[in-house]
Amino acid sequence: MRLRGKKNKVSLESQTDLVVLEPKLWKGKWRELFGNDHPIHIELGMGKGQFISRMSANNPAINYLGMDMFDELLRIGSRKARTLWKEEKNSEEVPNLFLVRGNVEHLEEMFEPGELERIYLNFSDPWPKSKHAKRRLTYHRFLDMYKKALNEKGEIHFKTDSLSLFEFSLNSFSDSQLQMKNISLDLHRNGLREDLVLTEYETKFSGQGMPIYRLEAVVGSAAVETHRARVAEEMKRAQRRAAEEENADAGGANEEGTSGEKAAGELSET
Repeated sequence: MRLRGKKNKVSLESQTDLVVLEPKLWKGKWRELFGNDHPIHIELGMGKGQFISRMSANNPAINYLGMDMFDELLRIGSRKARTLWKEEKNSEEVPNLFLVRGNVEHLEEMFEPGELERIYLNFSDPWPKSKHAKRRLTYHRFLDMYKKALNEKGEIHFKTDSLSLFEFSLNSFSDSQLQMKNISLDLHRNGLREDLVLTEYETKFSGQGMPIYRLEAVVGSAAVETHRARVAEEMKRAQRRAAEEENADAGGANEEGTSGEKAAGELSET
């Protein structure tokens, strides 16, 4: 992502109400920072912050963190978040969002085990060369860190425009014994999904007709149990529908047979 510096920058150090420059200081204390015990969702590699700002405005009962390494992206993200909340919520504050300067490599130094409930990986760098596979954010080393940071309801939501990264990630999630759901090979094939929040890249690529790949990985024990129960219920409904259709077909066949026998009897009488 190409970044251009701007004059009259607002100091990140002056935005303590929205920006966290030393996340390691808040390890195990993020709920204190937010001032409540709401679930915490984080986007790793937030880019310009469109996704995480919109999520915070849409879901006031969830605490959000947007993490990136670059100061300029934090500045852009802070402007977007403040503008959105001012225009749509008539609020000078952004109560359920913090933008974090950090590197995913050091995630374990920022969060205690179980401190997060959801991780978003949106359009991460695909690192297409095989020798760089270890840098991909769905490499098993990173997945191990995510699994540790997520609580019993924990999930990972992953989106990309890179088919090669998606294929790699499917194998990586599977090798890490994570169950997957809501897998899509073309998320917006029937038009933009209005039920989902889009990133800047997603809007651009979808507008160009490019497929967007998406999946949700189930991590926490409670999330796994809920997922398995949902799958079992769906299987039961499918079996009931199949049985009803079979009975309906059998009933139709019996009626045809009865009608045929009656017609044959009438002919014999004549």
